[in-house]
Amino acid sequence: MSNYERLDAWIDAHFDEEVKYLQALVQVPTDTPPGNNAPHAERTKELLAGMDLKADAYPVPAAEVKAYGLESITNLIVRRRYGDGGPVIALNAHGDVVPPGEGWTHGPYSAEIVDGKLYGRAAAVSKSDFATFTFALRALESLGAPLQGGVELHFTYDEEFGGELGPGWLLKNKLTRPDFLLAAGFSYQVVTAHNGCLQMEVTVHGKMAHAAIPDTGVDALQGAVAILNTLYAQNTKYKQVTSQVEGIKHPYLNVGRIEGGTNTNVVPGKVVLKLDRRMIPEEDPTVVETDIRQVIADAAASYPGITVEIKRMLLARSLKPSPDNKPLVEALQKHGEAVFGEPIPTSGTPLYTDVRLYGEAGIPAAIYGAGPRTVFESNAKRSDEHLVLEDLRRATKVVARMLLDMLS
Repeated sequence: MSNYERLDAWIDAHFDEEVKYLQALVQVPTDTPPGNNAPHAERTKELLAGMDLKADAYPVPAAEVKAYGLESITNLIVRRRYGDGGPVIALNAHGDVVPPGEGWTHGPYSAEIVDGKLYGRAAAVSKSDFATFTFALRALESLGAPLQGGVELHFTYDEEFGGELGPGWLLKNKLTRPDFLLAAGFSYQVVTAHNGCLQMEVTVHGKMAHAAIPDTGVDALQGAVAILNTLYAQNTKYKQVTSQVEGIKHPYLNVGRIEGGTNTNVVPGKVVLKLDRRMIPEEDPTVVETDIRQVIADAAASYPGITVEIKRMLLARSLKPSPDNKPLVEALQKHGEAVFGEPIPTSGTPLYTDVRLYGEAGIPAAIYGAGPRTVFESNAKRSDEHLVLEDLRRATKVVARMLLDMLS
């Protein structure tokens, strides 16, 4: 029996245990907001200790977390070192998730299994890869084979808010510096690039007035409509720009939240817009932000009497394709095809992730893990999010085989 077959056999023999581990992780809510995620980290640490995997806990200072708009964050690192000379490979998954919302037919924290699918918020994104990565590591160590280098598990809790207090905080504080990084993803492709994201808050100021005498005020909502129409018109221009990265199409702008006004019979004096601008890897974020600010200023100038304030909420840079991750990517593709029985392509994704923070630190990175072909299929961020358990089993085998190749 080859070492690859031994890895596969160990994972098959322990798969029920892996599923129970994932169920336990899904059953502890990590809704962000409000972002009280330290309890999940504590539970994860306990579960890892039960598998003889010591996790070092790194609580982010409360003042930093509160200023960020969250309640608690504790990031975890499991460090395993083997012989000298090989690379350290970090495996990162995030535990924070968006709130479940409505429309569930299976409880969002039930981790219920029906027809080979495990249901629950974060079942697919990305508590599933807490399980993938943990059991791939355990399978690797079960071989007792001579290894060089090391493996780290990075379980972090800030992806939904941009990652600055997750991987960004660990890297900034020099708590880790791996040679390669694999982050949570889906099973049928290796993602090697992703979009960037600029989020901005635009406050439109007018002047309140009684609706019976509207001429005594300045309608901030009408001013906001002028800005909105101009912003949405930008999407027509963005569609004429095509990314050269497979899987990524073009830039896009979305206004996801609008708040304003005080009452039905009052001319609105203030309206707040929150926008999300997706940036393809070829774009310069500084230029993008400058252009958006100018577009808003010009639109505001077309409606006399209003003023605008523009605040950047998030700037997440894109993950750009890099030849430096070639050993990692080729190992995942080789074993992905062997385990899944089909070619596993590389591509980009229009999502943005906190993997970019490792890339910005000069750490070659890729995205791969347990999940379907598309985000839509998994119901991620929607009701009845789920994971096909067979994808979890096979992705665990692929990651374990990759680790064996990289560390042998």
